Amino acid sequence: MTQLDARPRVADTVSGAAGTAGPDGGVRGKGLGKGSVGLLGSAVIGISTVAPVYCLTSTLGSTAGEVGVQMPAVFLAGFLPMLLVAFAYRELNKAMPDCGTSFTWTVKAFGPRVGWMCGWGLVIATIIVLSNLAGVATSYFWLLAGEITGDPGLAALDDNKLVHIATCLSLIAVATAISYRGMTATKGIQYTLVGLQLVVLAVFVAMALQKASAGTFDTGLDFSWQWMNPFAVESMASFTAGLSLSIFMYWGWDACLATNEETTGSAKTPGRASLIAMVVLVGSYLATGIVAQMAVGSGDKGLGLGNPETSGNVFAALAGPVMGPGLGVLLFIAVLASATASLQTTFIPVARTVLAMATYEALPPAYAKVHPRFKTPGRATVMAGAATGTFYTVMTLISENVLTDTIFALGLMICFYYSLTAFACAWYFRGELRRSTRDLLFKGVFPVAGGLLLATVFCKTLIDMWNPSYGSGSTVLGVGSVFVIGVGLLLLGLIVMLVTERRSPAFFRGHVLTKATPSLVVTD
Repeated sequence: MTQLDARPRVADTVSGAAGTAGPDGGVRGKGLGKGSVGLLGSAVIGISTVAPVYCLTSTLGSTAGEVGVQMPAVFLAGFLPMLLVAFAYRELNKAMPDCGTSFTWTVKAFGPRVGWMCGWGLVIATIIVLSNLAGVATSYFWLLAGEITGDPGLAALDDNKLVHIATCLSLIAVATAISYRGMTATKGIQYTLVGLQLVVLAVFVAMALQKASAGTFDTGLDFSWQWMNPFAVESMASFTAGLSLSIFMYWGWDACLATNEETTGSAKTPGRASLIAMVVLVGSYLATGIVAQMAVGSGDKGLGLGNPETSGNVFAALAGPVMGPGLGVLLFIAVLASATASLQTTFIPVARTVLAMATYEALPPAYAKVHPRFKTPGRATVMAGAATGTFYTVMTLISENVLTDTIFALGLMICFYYSLTAFACAWYFRGELRRSTRDLLFKGVFPVAGGLLLATVFCKTLIDMWNPSYGSGSTVLGVGSVFVIGVGLLLLGLIVMLVTERRSPAFFRGHVLTKATPSLVVTD
């Protein structure tokens, strides 16, 4: 008999059949295809889900418009809480490599209700992002068709609401089918799409640097180290707005953690992959932001990044001037590849979170089924695709403003479940924090710091959302519609949770997945 952690070992608790509980309410096996993803594949999935080229074209100009030349500093500031939270994910994954990630871990730390709401936040945020990605991919599909053929009529088809919705639903169906067929199919496609967008981005950076050195554009600026100083932002409101955009640009790296049960070396590989993905992302963002600012500046005139007429789609404005009409088309292809790749991989975390919630009886048992051939959460994947298509169609038909405000509310969901997961890490490992300096930092100090930063952004965003000017400017009874949507989605989660609790009380009574802490107990 020896003194060991009370944390159940994975080998002891993970069964080969879905729905078979391990001892002491431990994590359960779900029947996913084991060993189908390695370190590189896992990192690629994390990068792909974030969609760096898409994020840059949609937020580079908006961030510059908020914070001016301090845009690179804000990219770094947004990276900090994500890095700190990534340490929390890594430590929790070592202890419990479960595809439910945030849901499972917060249940083990704080109990079933907090964990259920954390899982709800992840699922809703992902559905919103999937619908947005599908819309962007659709727009770029028709824009690229018009560029290649030289026919503006093709590009104009995107303005036809029925054509746009039909194209969008087709893309969602294709992405759902690929995810349904398993990680092997997903991984092969992602290598191509991620490689393409990173290569094109590197070409853009090189050519923008050449244009900056030659002083091609009158609005260009000389590099200054002052750009890296976040304290030089003129106001706290501007800094917070820029930080919210920056945090959104990193969201999705945790998708590689959702594949932990399908990854070789499930206890360590996903955590390492997430850190690799974060480094690649921050390097790409800094390089692109700095050279773009050097080439065209961050002002609101001409090609300046802060020009409101082009800030929503920076690469569409810079492709021709920076890369020329021939190579500029590659940038359109890269944005389409980025959005399409992310659309496909973003199904991974939502489907596996739903699978885990169903396996632990927090959702209907039908979603706990794994496809016998592809070893994927088939029914959960189809559900995610159907929910995405329905959500986007309804929002588009109701109002473009409602759709826009829903996307603005996304930041609230991201900060909500990331911060809960970070706090869960420190609380779950609270008995280990005095064992070593490493445990104190990586299981306690860093996760709490990251959680506090994101919780602060959550509260500040909640306050800002109350103002009708936030988002599209539409209101509901005098309150900003972004606030109504964001808070409404969280309240909807509470209602769904209460209904689920009546139908499946065992999970909510702690009989299925129990709270735990790594305190010392006697075990074999």
